[in-house]
Amino acid sequence: MLVYIIRRLLLIIPTLFGIMLINFIIIQAAPGGPVEQMLAQLQGLQTGSGSRLGGTGADIAPTDGQYRGAQGLRPELIAEIKKLYGFDKPPSERFWMMLKNYATFEFGQSFFRDRDVTDLIIDKLPVSISLGLWTTLLVYLISIPLGIKKAVKHGSRFDVWTSTTIIVGYAIPNFLFAILLIVLFAGGSYFNWFPLRGLTSNHFDQLPFWQQVLDYFWHLVLPITAMVVSGFATLTMLTKNSFLDEIHKQYVLTAKAKGLTEKRVLYGHVFRNAMLIVIAQIPAALVGIFLTSSLLIEVVFSLDGLGLLGFEAALSRDYPVVFATVYIYTLIGLLLKLVGDITYMIIDPRIDFESREG
Repeated sequence: MLVYIIRRLLLIIPTLFGIMLINFIIIQAAPGGPVEQMLAQLQGLQTGSGSRLGGTGADIAPTDGQYRGAQGLRPELIAEIKKLYGFDKPPSERFWMMLKNYATFEFGQSFFRDRDVTDLIIDKLPVSISLGLWTTLLVYLISIPLGIKKAVKHGSRFDVWTSTTIIVGYAIPNFLFAILLIVLFAGGSYFNWFPLRGLTSNHFDQLPFWQQVLDYFWHLVLPITAMVVSGFATLTMLTKNSFLDEIHKQYVLTAKAKGLTEKRVLYGHVFRNAMLIVIAQIPAALVGIFLTSSLLIEVVFSLDGLGLLGFEAALSRDYPVVFATVYIYTLIGLLLKLVGDITYMIIDPRIDFESREG
């Protein structure tokens, strides 16, 4: 197993390189970069969200080596602006400098926030970790037992009613459910039981430790609920179908014929085989929750996390922040995939990725 882990860790390097190269080419080719935006500001042009999405890219895109938005500006000023954002160097040199810095987790300075990118990411991590960790934990704690029970009671009234609830929960987008929770429980039209914004209260530092813990979870109730309700449906049905598939196999019938109890057969034999496909979803689930599901929830509940940071950076063409978030998410995703494979081998020793690769 150790040789396999080392090999996979070494493969992360070329994978990261390829992903960063593709993202670098795509992002650099997008119109409305930081130089164009600065030139547009100097010319008094609008630089709202529409222009940041490329709406005014045709007006400030480079033509024959010159920027249209640079008309009337001194060449020395344009050169200074390009140097400020590092665009005085060719793309290949900028890419290699970026890779060299990223190898030591040096992400540089944000173009528009006047802060170190590493400090920005560290400031946003508590929100993303809180949402991702607790959502994933609750989704698995609910989905796996519920999926197993639905498989055991397949076709019963319990199975039908829970399936109906799951379908309804899955059909409602998490941000719409989040708005419904706000209307009902956060001072909308009915109750004012939970706070609407932030992870902690304003007087959090003045509270004793046990009240700080309660205050933290009090702020998480609504956003976590919104993410869990729309996130556990797929995993529940996957668990159910996986167990149903295993329950009808010959080795289960043989085990029952030998006199083993249903509980012993289910958790001693079926569980290990059926959970393999569920474990395979862990990396994708974690990355999905951290990157996509949390973005809209962060917006609705005014939570300033990595998802919102990356989204705003993409709109404003804040390249250091964009590339840093892509780098971190890619690295986390690759490491989680390795953790999933290791968990495979721990649960079922018959699986040996190392010998297959050899």
